[in-house]
Amino acid sequence: MREKKSCISCFVPGVFCTLFLIGADQAAKLLACKYLRGTSGISLISGVFELYYVENRGAAFGMLTNRQLLFVVIAFVMIAAAVFIYVRLPLEEHYDLLRMVCVLIAAGAAGNLIDRLARGYVVDFLYFSLIDFPVFNIADCCVCIGAGLAVVLLFTVYKTEEFGFLKLR
Repeated sequence: MREKKSCISCFVPGVFCTLFLIGADQAAKLLACKYLRGTSGISLISGVFELYYVENRGAAFGMLTNRQLLFVVIAFVMIAAAVFIYVRLPLEEHYDLLRMVCVLIAAGAAGNLIDRLARGYVVDFLYFSLIDFPVFNIADCCVCIGAGLAVVLLFTVYKTEEFGFLKLR
C-alpha cells in the first residue's frame, strides 16, 4: 500500500523548491548582468561551454522577437496550469515526480516572467559553443527539464486513467 501524505508535507516543499529555483535563476542573472554585460564572455571549457551575456527579446533562436505580451501570457498560463495540476495531484508518493514537473515548469516560467516584466527582455548567459546552441539561462533549464520529464513520465510511468483527478467536477 502506498503511503499517503498530508497537504503540508506536499505543498510546503513545493513552494520552497519553486522559490529556491526562482531565486537561483534571478541571482545568476544579476551576476551575469554585473560581470558579463559588455564583455566578450568567459570561456569555462574552451570551445565547449561559455558564459556569454545576451538580452533575449524573443524565444530560442530569436523567434518571435519583441512579442513580450505573448510571452507574458504564455508564462502566466504555464504557471497557472502547473499550480492547478500540483494542487489537484493526489497526496500519494506515486505522484511525486509529477509534483517535481510542476515545480520545475512553474519556477522556470516565473523566472523568465520576472525578467520580461522588470527588464522587457530575458537575460541569457549559458552558451554551449561546441554545438552553437542558443544562449539560455537557469529558468530555461527548469522549463525544458520539467517538460522533458513530463513526456518521459507520460510514456513510461503513468497511465491515462491515473489522471482522473484533473477532471473538473
